[in-house]
Amino acid sequence: MSIVWRRSEKIAITFVGGVGLVSGTVFAQSVQLYGIVDTGVEYVTHADSAGSSVVRMPAITGSTPSRWGLRGSELLGNGYSATFNLESSFNPRGGDLNQGGRLFGRQAWVGISGPTGSWFLGRQNTATLYTILDNDVMGPAIYGVGSVDAYVPNARSDNAIGYKGVYHDVTIGATYSFGRDAVGGNSPGQGLCAGSVPGAFTQCRQWTAMIKYDGPTFGGGLSYDEQRGGTGAAANFFDGVPPVQTSRPTDVDSRLLLAAHVTVGKVKAEGGWLHRNTEDHSSTPDIRSDIFFGGVSYQVTPSLLAEGEIIRVVNAQHDTRATLTTLRGMYLLSKRTALYAQVGYLSNSAEAAYTVSAGGGGTTPHRGASQLGAMIGMRQYF
Repeated sequence: MSIVWRRSEKIAITFVGGVGLVSGTVFAQSVQLYGIVDTGVEYVTHADSAGSSVVRMPAITGSTPSRWGLRGSELLGNGYSATFNLESSFNPRGGDLNQGGRLFGRQAWVGISGPTGSWFLGRQNTATLYTILDNDVMGPAIYGVGSVDAYVPNARSDNAIGYKGVYHDVTIGATYSFGRDAVGGNSPGQGLCAGSVPGAFTQCRQWTAMIKYDGPTFGGGLSYDEQRGGTGAAANFFDGVPPVQTSRPTDVDSRLLLAAHVTVGKVKAEGGWLHRNTEDHSSTPDIRSDIFFGGVSYQVTPSLLAEGEIIRVVNAQHDTRATLTTLRGMYLLSKRTALYAQVGYLSNSAEAAYTVSAGGGGTTPHRGASQLGAMIGMRQYF
């Protein structure tokens, strides 16, 4: 159960015969501690160039990444609130921090919310992550879209200003980062780049935008995400080909995402298309990749959930392709505790070396090898 602290004060002034008296207006503040602990045991075949298998506890994610955080708000009056969120990702296997060892690597922002929407300042999620959250069956699970593009479930920026507004069933949002990596450890898969650099206004800049619709039975979203190059920057396509250097501020690494979902009774179908384009403004041709994904979840009983997804990635310039098929069953012991089993099978083309597991590296196969990954685990919310 989440722990919530609340503090309230009554302050107001009325005038009686020219004398101010205190009474009336309420200012309230609440702070919530929350989190997820999720881990298990994983088996992966062809986990290295020699074709060896591995049994391990993965570092990054199981059914969802482990984390803890603090969030809070204070009523300011007239419909406005001051808000903040500090969120830390950790590895239950060893107790260490993820996101390059950051204390609050997932989120660290302060903001204002009101009738016209919410504004945020600090490290925060981008439009890419908000758009895919409700439109991808497997989400940030170990055998999901993150296996073929590690940026997607880790889409966040440093030095960022963000806005999100909800108008009936429509959400619009945008972020702008003055330098997307201020620490130098924006891992995994987030496009390393120096932070804000004097005299180089566009270096390491990032901007994202989205529009989403979320109705009772149908929803979908469109987002665009553009990262500029700079010192130390490179674009990794996670297919076994060395990353493309994007060291110039004019270099661009962009992603266009279109995704949707529909619910019919106990069945929810979700899917989408992610197009990536990298322009390094050298003699090297632009590199484009396309990821297509679609899946279904079915609430078999109130305690049992079955899910499956197929993911296809194509990179014509690298001549790399792969298909990932993944299944997951989750048994709810309570509203906060679940046991799960999940399996993924990835088939690489002859020149590709995508890995089935987004569990923290160390399972890259030799080119053309197929992989099987299987995991049993436990997840607990607090």
